[in-house]
Amino acid sequence: MIMEIEITRGLGVPVAERKVEIVERKGKGHPDTLCDKAAEELSVRLSQYYLEEFGRVQHHNVDKVLLVGGQSYSPFGGGDVIEPIYILLSGRAVSKVIDNEEHIIPVGKFAIEHTREWLQKDLPHLDVNSDVIIDYKIRAGSTDLVGNFDVAVDVPRANDTSFGVAYGPMTATELLVLHSEHMLNDPKTKKKWPQIGEDIKVMGTRVDNTIHVQVAAAIISTETKDAEEYANVMEGIDNMVRDLAAKITDLNIEVSVNTADKPDEGLFYLTVTGTSAEHGDDGQVGRGNRANGLITPYRPMTLEAAAGKNPVSHVGKTYNVAAREIVNKVVDEYPDLTQVYCYMVSQIGAPITEPRAVNVEVFGDVNLNDLRSSIESIIEEECQRLPDVWKGFIDRKYQLW
Repeated sequence: MIMEIEITRGLGVPVAERKVEIVERKGKGHPDTLCDKAAEELSVRLSQYYLEEFGRVQHHNVDKVLLVGGQSYSPFGGGDVIEPIYILLSGRAVSKVIDNEEHIIPVGKFAIEHTREWLQKDLPHLDVNSDVIIDYKIRAGSTDLVGNFDVAVDVPRANDTSFGVAYGPMTATELLVLHSEHMLNDPKTKKKWPQIGEDIKVMGTRVDNTIHVQVAAAIISTETKDAEEYANVMEGIDNMVRDLAAKITDLNIEVSVNTADKPDEGLFYLTVTGTSAEHGDDGQVGRGNRANGLITPYRPMTLEAAAGKNPVSHVGKTYNVAAREIVNKVVDEYPDLTQVYCYMVSQIGAPITEPRAVNVEVFGDVNLNDLRSSIESIIEEECQRLPDVWKGFIDRKYQLW
């Protein structure tokens, strides 16, 4: 198959120059983000086991995870989870390999035990023995997809007809939203402010030259003694975001924190575990951040959930990373470009190194002929790297949510 490469001039006004821009990030403790991580961590653990036992990653797609929120009681200074959170991991995975003998893969054990391990680290106030129920429904893969996976080892065949997208460089709004959540969930911040939980959602809205940052932060009830201490934490979050913004942009900044609170009525965003999943907020893979960590309605996006898909041949995963690498290299080589988009589409059964089409859109006052050859070389180089990209997923090298 001949790969079609198109280098085109982007139409319209670059996002950073538009009047309005909206950017969202759901933090590490958000129910949707927990589902993404559950799927990807199971994929990583399975891949590690497959490599150790059989020398190669076996077929699997465990990208379907559902979280059903529990119920809790969270007054200042105390609280308890009354009805546990329920997490269901599902999908397809090779659970039996027969060569000279039959090997049974402990898929269920990994689903339950490994999920419990990372949950305890990510949500230290969650009691994984009583606050959450972890379940799984993982079955064997379909015959055609398993066969397609097994037919080629050196250059895998695309597991799906799908597409990946990427854009760059990030705007000030995007950088501020992304790094605000990272900062608030940084261990250094938790040490200074143990009241701040892990479920942090950040919404950035830029209108003209003013960025409004809305933060919703789950506060740990057992670490917060009263409304006065809660108010101090709100002020601390506000100040941290403003200080970060000053390092990122010269635009005007407005910050709002936990605006659903009604102190006069005794209503505060308090949680026992640090996640809203403890009391009625549900989650699902693919409903949260896109593969670059943000939700950006003014940018090209795909609804494909990268987390949990097999890292070897599922282009819904690998092409998002390849497109990101292409954009980053183009932006580095041509810093005068105001905006770069990349779209990659596959064809099921074709080698992953041969996408059906790749389109790179560039924005800026440039002559396309002056950069066409270089961009085509970048695309071809990244496509040739695809057979080895799975190693980066197993090493947790790439941002996926």
